[in-house]
Amino acid sequence: MKNTAAAHTGRHFLQIPGPTNVPDRVLLAIAMPTIDHRGPEFSALGQEVVAGMKRVFQTEDIVVIYPSSGTGAWEAALSNTLSPGDHVIMFETGHFATLWRRMAARLGLEVEFVPGDWRHGVDPALVEEKLSADRAHRLKAVCVVHNETSTGIASRIAEIRGAIDRARHPALFMVDTISSLASIDYRHDAWKVDVTVGGSQKGLMLPPGLGFNAVSQKALAAHKTARLPRSYWDWEAMLETGRTGFFPYTPATNLLFGLREALKMLLEEEGLPAVFRRHARHAEATRRAVAAWGLDVWGADPREYSNTLTAVLLPDAFDADRLREIILEAFDMSLGTGLGKLKGKVFRIGHLGHFNDLMLCGTLAGVEMGLHRAGVPHRAGGVSAALELLSSVPSDFAPTG
Repeated sequence: MKNTAAAHTGRHFLQIPGPTNVPDRVLLAIAMPTIDHRGPEFSALGQEVVAGMKRVFQTEDIVVIYPSSGTGAWEAALSNTLSPGDHVIMFETGHFATLWRRMAARLGLEVEFVPGDWRHGVDPALVEEKLSADRAHRLKAVCVVHNETSTGIASRIAEIRGAIDRARHPALFMVDTISSLASIDYRHDAWKVDVTVGGSQKGLMLPPGLGFNAVSQKALAAHKTARLPRSYWDWEAMLETGRTGFFPYTPATNLLFGLREALKMLLEEEGLPAVFRRHARHAEATRRAVAAWGLDVWGADPREYSNTLTAVLLPDAFDADRLREIILEAFDMSLGTGLGKLKGKVFRIGHLGHFNDLMLCGTLAGVEMGLHRAGVPHRAGGVSAALELLSSVPSDFAPTG
């Protein structure tokens, strides 16, 4: 029987919000021969990548690197600082905030989960209200997702830090930066974050497999009395890595080769300020395309629009997953699905990591052709609206918000 499936040529467009496209030179670095993780060459590698990650987190504090997903780094943040029955406050900003809450409850923590509509980030005024009311200081941690990968909404971390300070509350401040790190400006030290959680598979341009904690001195002090069970995730065994380069167990050696190459690209060649401007520019071009199509970005507050992904809402009568299927079959491009409450309602365009103007043009063209092929009501001209911005000189772009 004749195969009627479309034959695709060229490279697949992976435009989900992570895992993201891995640069060829990073793939080549990962393909290096494995070395002795107890030898001097590895020692130098370990120290180099920890020092580089401190620059990415914008911290002088300790950075711990785990062979793990971001989910493992979530658990490490909680288990190293808290005790069974401790009260924490978390905020329903989307699917991943909900999963982190579920993990906290399973670990034996008492979670106050502040409900949200998934269209807004964490409200700093509400944080201040909740902490000011907690006069007994029962809340031991404030846990926030910086950039909700399921919704395309970025909470205002500096303002949340200000709210905690105004309430004069001693709670630890923990932030998930899995889909914002190395893409959106983030300042662990300046914003007095106690534990920042990160992962390798998004802005760092690596495959999944590395998880990160940036750890403040305040969090280290809490670690000394924390009683949640931990073994693999224990910071104590990991603290020497930055000084010696060695890990307490077998590390993901070849991913660390890739990380070293990615850090060179981000820090030495492009520079983090330029990385942040590039992401802001691509995000704005994408939003202009969505507006030109006559569709809506899911987020309700322009101050909270993500610079790494855009969630696009379809009219009620149309299934966003069916649109994604049509685009994949016809144009060999993967877009992000709607997660949790948003399943079938939105599709997500990832525009982060190893990405440039021409890749964004191709992505938006694929979406516009897909909308037409799927019969979704829209206006033509989304790509043209994006091109108006992208054809300008990058240094002329001044992000808003």
